[in-house]
Amino acid sequence: MDNLNEERNDRNNPAKLGLPPDSQAELADSDLPVQDTLTVDEENRLIHHIHEKVTEIAAHIERTQIADYVALMNRPRKLIVGNLIAGISRGVGLGLGITVFAGTILYALKALGALNLPIIGEYIADLVEYVQFQLEGRRFY
Repeated sequence: MDNLNEERNDRNNPAKLGLPPDSQAELADSDLPVQDTLTVDEENRLIHHIHEKVTEIAAHIERTQIADYVALMNRPRKLIVGNLIAGISRGVGLGLGITVFAGTILYALKALGALNLPIIGEYIADLVEYVQFQLEGRRFY
């Protein structure tokens, strides 16, 4: 508690604030309360306030997951392996997704081509034929 009292006295002492001499004279003449000791109630309130602030900061740090980030940065291999697995997963997922989507579109186009619609039917038939040639590895001219 002596450190708290010394800190409070330093705040009330204009010479220790690093102010110019003319500002020090103004502050020395002002009605700043100078208190040498803290009462038990003031100490308890101050400790309780500090405890609340530290708890709030700890909760904020936990929400931002800084500890997990720092642990990950301290293990570069784990970071590389995690990113490699994530990249492979995205690539495989993208490939499968495009395959399913393209298959569904081709199926729908074939169904539309079978309807013999005047202009759209010929276009769709040509498109389906082109895709089939590409799948077989032949060139379509």
